Amino acid sequence: MRTDTIIVSSRGNQMEAALKEAEKVAAYKGLSAKNALHLRLLTEEMMGMMRSITGENTGEFWIEDKDNEFRLHLTVVTRMDSAKRDQLLAASTSGRNESAKTFMGMIRDFFDRGADEDVASYASPLMMSGMYEYSSSPTLDLEWSMMRYQTALSTNMEGDTKARDAWDELEKSVVAHVADDVKVYIRGREVELVIVKKCE
Repeated sequence: MRTDTIIVSSRGNQMEAALKEAEKVAAYKGLSAKNALHLRLLTEEMMGMMRSITGENTGEFWIEDKDNEFRLHLTVVTRMDSAKRDQLLAASTSGRNESAKTFMGMIRDFFDRGADEDVASYASPLMMSGMYEYSSSPTLDLEWSMMRYQTALSTNMEGDTKARDAWDELEKSVVAHVADDVKVYIRGREVELVIVKKCE
């Protein structure tokens, strides 16, 4: 099953509709109260990330499920080039994107940057060696997975303060505790976030 696509914006348009869609899916599928809450919570986190994307963007949100595995999708076509992004950040007090320190903030950074620069080269813990992979598909530039990220962090924590700090941020994340996986796909200027939740 796949729901209708809802167009959401960084200004908050249609975000309430996305939350109601998550509730409708949970009711239709007869999910337990706990799983229904988790589905709504993950949708809220996704919408919160959308709201904090730099610049005015719209995205497409939908949910699909198969064999009690639910996938929440958010696809955004990036419009922010590096110069515009730096100009906006320079207007902040610190000149830095403070929210990018959190796990969801770092994922949101993918959406800000998109393909406007080599995402694999910028200094983010998400892009540490071994935590992403380039795709052999001609339509997909890069794929990042939270499961792969967790594995790489756990093997690199000893003696690596950056990995340790990244693990600490991951431990604080609601999404990391509730979701079974989080995937980010970059296809040119299109960035897609997929949150996977398996319900018993």
